[in-house]
Amino acid sequence: MLTAYPTRRISRAALLLAVALGLVSGIAAAAERAFPKPAGLEPDVAFWKRIFTRVDTRHGLIHDDRYLDIVYAQIRLPEQDADRAIRRAKARYRAILEQLAAGKRKGLNAEQRRVYRLWKAKGRTRARDFRDAARHLRFQLGQSDKFKAGWVRAGRWRERIERTLMHHGVPKELAALPHVESSFNPAAYSRVGAAGLWQFTRSTGRRFLRVDHVVDERLDPYEATEAAARLLRYNYELLGSWPLAITAYNHGAAGVRRAVRELGTRDIETIVRKYKGRNFGFASRNFYVAFLAALEADREFERHFGPAQAERPERIVEVKLPAYAPVSELEKALGVTREALERLNPALRDTVWRGAKFVPKGYTLRLPCERRCEHPERLLARLSEAKLYDRQKPDRYHKVRRGQTLSHIAAAYGVSVRALMRANGLRNRNHVRVGQRLRLPLPAARPVKVALRTESTAAAPDRTERAVVRGERRRPETYRVRRGDTLSGIAKRLGIDQKALMAWNGITHADRIVAGQLLRISAPDGQPAATEPDTGQTTRISAAADAEALGPGLPEEVHPQLSADPSDYSVGRDGTIEVQAAETLGHYALWLDTTTRKLRRINGLRPGQALHVGHRVKLDFSKVPPETFERRRKAYHEQLQAEFFERYRISGTRVHKVRPGESLWVLAQRVYHVPMWLFRQYNPDVTDEAVKPGQTLRFPVLEPRSGSGAGTATAAAGGLDDA
Repeated sequence: MLTAYPTRRISRAALLLAVALGLVSGIAAAAERAFPKPAGLEPDVAFWKRIFTRVDTRHGLIHDDRYLDIVYAQIRLPEQDADRAIRRAKARYRAILEQLAAGKRKGLNAEQRRVYRLWKAKGRTRARDFRDAARHLRFQLGQSDKFKAGWVRAGRWRERIERTLMHHGVPKELAALPHVESSFNPAAYSRVGAAGLWQFTRSTGRRFLRVDHVVDERLDPYEATEAAARLLRYNYELLGSWPLAITAYNHGAAGVRRAVRELGTRDIETIVRKYKGRNFGFASRNFYVAFLAALEADREFERHFGPAQAERPERIVEVKLPAYAPVSELEKALGVTREALERLNPALRDTVWRGAKFVPKGYTLRLPCERRCEHPERLLARLSEAKLYDRQKPDRYHKVRRGQTLSHIAAAYGVSVRALMRANGLRNRNHVRVGQRLRLPLPAARPVKVALRTESTAAAPDRTERAVVRGERRRPETYRVRRGDTLSGIAKRLGIDQKALMAWNGITHADRIVAGQLLRISAPDGQPAATEPDTGQTTRISAAADAEALGPGLPEEVHPQLSADPSDYSVGRDGTIEVQAAETLGHYALWLDTTTRKLRRINGLRPGQALHVGHRVKLDFSKVPPETFERRRKAYHEQLQAEFFERYRISGTRVHKVRPGESLWVLAQRVYHVPMWLFRQYNPDVTDEAVKPGQTLRFPVLEPRSGSGAGTATAAAGGLDDA
């Protein structure tokens, strides 16, 4: 008897299955196109996959730092003196390689023969090959236990991270990048000052996040993910491929652009193998392949680690505070434990938890949902207006540092000298001493009636909030030199000793200052710490160990302070540089200890003839070497950008199509209020001479940090100094 099957249903099911398989294969193909794995880089990916899945932090590999498939040994690290074990293992294989370099081929023991065969397989058995290999020995600490713990932790944020990335046009596969950066530890600090899930440095983080002694959003997984998505998308639009964008996340956009220019290619394998940039070290070369390895290990987790349960996302409700509030009041009124508040709000710093500062107005407070998520407005209604304040809790004392005067201190806190003297019983404004503790006559915060609504606009710190907490370090105040200024006049006007002012700014000749130059007007020890305390992620390796033994997977190289700036600040082999925005011949003369007259003569420039951004000029390095010039030049731009991002942060981008009659100057200055140096970071190949109708330009959207006293962004940056 024949059975009649429902052919229509079978065909529909088959069709749905085919569509599903097609979607899966299409997604896989798109991912493969976005993140290619060239055959020449497969050994590198395999090395990092081994590190992430098969070697734990009690072990490590002795290997060649160029050919990652050359692995000499896996060693176990003792609980005590791991450094010594690493040194001894490297010394053993260095001796073997030096023996082979000396021509030894007979009477080899088993280990010597094995090492010889490793290099013979590569066709590299000349004496100089073995000598080179002896100089390229490296140790890499295993990461499998940290990778597993990170995969479990990642469950808390994975869905949110993927949604955020896709919202910004970033492939969701990049949600695996924190495996390489922090092992999904939002409290991770690096020895070079990077922090959080996405390991932002202060300078890069401040472009998109709030980073100060009250709130550090680098430590907030949600806010940091928003910033990482913006930075990755920026890198992609700048560089044109995801492998380069990912490499720039570690090495900086300028360095990757330089690699593309010097090698004449965007091929990631060519750049990894052939680029010899000064700072393109092991971590930068391996960042993309380590990401590919982490992505594969993440996808194949159960195959490598067996069944495991990722942490579930916590059910939370987000409440935007309409005023400043003490954390103790929030605990009491909202019925939330301190432990839960600290866990869900890691961006709040110790100054808040110990009561020295209020939780800021506009801060998005995350609260746990117990049985159900209560509406934010109902939660806000529980807050007592008597416990909500109109301003941040001010700092009460200031410790006098070398070179500071009452005038300078009063200006820093926005109070009068007379009020400062009265508060401290001083009769003579010149009688203050280093180390003296001054009471600050700052107004106390007052309770304020507020409309308890969740739509309150987020606010950045006001003037009193940015002031120094006693015992903390803060960024020094700066002064921008104006046309006609003299150093003695500036010092007198600000109440600062001229010699101290020169010392703080490395000025050797009092007459060598230029309009637009930024001067530090307090001692350098007033700067914020460049790094945060090390959390000891690899506590068994001491500080004396090789740097490559540290970090979640890759060694910690110094993150460039201008990592998000694609501008080329280097000196060419022919002694020329590319003119950047906010630079003049006066700056170059200052950094070279020479005169503008000499630089004009070298370049055939008439007096008054302007430089053009993007053009190249020749410099004279007879007094100052190129390395010193580059250092001074970068320091100037670091300070310029740090000052700007204390007042503004980037919240997005806008695309503008140039219409007939429009000029770049008007667009930047009058329409989008963006300084030229920042415009150039989003359009690095565009100059004022090159704008044509129909051309597409990208402008960053700037959000003022409330209370910073910011005017327009272009005014804050000193206008459009296009030299």
